[in-house]
Amino acid sequence: MKKKDNNILYGRLIRSYLSSVISISLVLFLVGISGIIIVNARKVSNYFKENIVVSAVLTVESAESDADSLINVLQKKKYIKNIKYISKADGVKEMKKMLGEDFLDVFESNPIPISLDLQINADYISTDSLIYIEGELLAIPIVEDVVYQESLIDLLNTNLEKIGIVFAIFIALLLFISVVLINNTVRLNVYSKRFTIHTMRLVGATKSFIIGPFVLQAFFQGLISGLVAVLGLTAVFYLIRNEFNQLFAMLDVTLIFYVFISVILIGIIICMISTARIVRKLISLTNDELYY
Repeated sequence: MKKKDNNILYGRLIRSYLSSVISISLVLFLVGISGIIIVNARKVSNYFKENIVVSAVLTVESAESDADSLINVLQKKKYIKNIKYISKADGVKEMKKMLGEDFLDVFESNPIPISLDLQINADYISTDSLIYIEGELLAIPIVEDVVYQESLIDLLNTNLEKIGIVFAIFIALLLFISVVLINNTVRLNVYSKRFTIHTMRLVGATKSFIIGPFVLQAFFQGLISGLVAVLGLTAVFYLIRNEFNQLFAMLDVTLIFYVFISVILIGIIICMISTARIVRKLISLTNDELYY
């Protein structure tokens, strides 16, 4: 009978421990997602900005050698990230798609000029910077026109700023809720052992002797919860890499690794601090307070 009772008690302890680990792991998983969004926010923002193309249209008389010389000059500019050369033949192909195969019949010679699609560094994607770049390009004799979507740039910068503010508020709230949830989970787990703590105090155990085993248990609880959360995050990114490879390419793997380490450390630190604080409080409870 005693063995049966011990098995029941042992089973309850295991279920309670697993329940705490799962609860904390889910919270840490959300913390990890938030952390990854934070550390990659600038890179994702830069990705969208750098997909805006500034086209430098050359004069019709410009030859390929002129375009090559211009490319060599522009590649030395700080604001240039990449340059795509659009030949006259490529331009004709694009126009045929838009206007039909026979659009050249009304011209005596090919009117499509060479153009350069410029990918601008994200730090220069602003109205003022692009006006400066436009002026610098137009000052080059063989550049006839500079084309870019000014309204799209203003809209993009405005929306990215608004999204950043919303995400910052959301993540701050999520982190606060996460800390509260982990603290409450630990508190409930430790509070169920208040009679054991009270008995240890009655037989003369010191505070450090009582707190030590609970903090050690909290260390392993936080470590296991953090590892479970990291496994969940790894599974999510494995799915993203296979199904949404372009999205995965925007993420910084090194920063994600640091987030994984931080998730484990956060789990350990919060569990240990919450446990130590709660055990200290339970040690000071009177006999009557143990039942309320």
